[in-house]
Amino acid sequence: RPIRRTLHSTTNNNNSTKIHSPPHSHSHSPKMRNCSSIFPALISCLWISASCSAFVTPSLSSVSSSRAFGQIKSSSKLHAAATPADTDMSDVGFVLLAGGTGSRMKANMPKQFLTLRGQTVLQHSIDLFLETLPEVLKAGPAQVVLVMDPKYQPEYQSIVDQYEGKLVFANPGEERQGSVENGLQKLVDVAPQCKYVAVHDSARPLVTVQEVCDVVADSKEYGAAVLGVPCKATIKESDDGVLVQRTIPRARLWEVHTPQVILIDTLLRGFKKVAEENLEVTDDVSIVEQLGESVKLTLGEYTNLKITTPEDMDVASAILEDRAKN
Repeated sequence: RPIRRTLHSTTNNNNSTKIHSPPHSHSHSPKMRNCSSIFPALISCLWISASCSAFVTPSLSSVSSSRAFGQIKSSSKLHAAATPADTDMSDVGFVLLAGGTGSRMKANMPKQFLTLRGQTVLQHSIDLFLETLPEVLKAGPAQVVLVMDPKYQPEYQSIVDQYEGKLVFANPGEERQGSVENGLQKLVDVAPQCKYVAVHDSARPLVTVQEVCDVVADSKEYGAAVLGVPCKATIKESDDGVLVQRTIPRARLWEVHTPQVILIDTLLRGFKKVAEENLEVTDDVSIVEQLGESVKLTLGEYTNLKITTPEDMDVASAILEDRAKN
């Protein structure tokens, strides 16, 4: 199946790499059909085992070398964890992107509306931002803007009404960049007290309170921050998708996640520059990079996966089940 990841270099933030792998072939034999029921569990166990060992035991695979992990470990700012009880997000607004179609899920509805352990993928993020964060933080987010296709908005109107102005709709753009810009403009209109915007993909339902607190804290220190993890895979660069051009050193590569948190004034300036110069950007902090300004890498968790394929749903369910037990 095709895999697309945006990889940021700590030495050249303007370079990003998109990786493609050929689709797997599928057997339809009786034996395969009989075994199909154990595949999701097997995939989930292997994924969690690999991710946890990589994150906790860096000598295995979390970074490309002990030298690279040493650089990460020696950076106190990278590992400084924000304390949720002391975190104030009263000047932070969230733009929650839920306008995608999720064509790779091969489902009869967008992936954000699929059920994940009793509620939609999207609802996990709504609950985190509007229920959990206000309970555990010194002050919760000022506002959440839900970017959603108008044809699905009536189904969520009752949820929007439930939060009495804390949750509002915005329409998506043709591309992610347009959706973020629409959501940002709505945030500015309804919550002018916000200084920072946190952009999050609803297809990432597993982000934790600690990750959100850490990336917000880093953005308030640096002006822009993005959750990410050191790249574990070996990355090959190819011009034509047939022959390998070179191998990119993993020690410099990070896979970035969301939320991505940015000063609103900075992002507005960035959108203006992108429009005037017709620039192409791959994610939100890329807009900041185009301004020549710094973006802080906030160490996240490998479990903050993006739901893209049916297999990802199985993995996400297993992770949530494991968290419930612990």
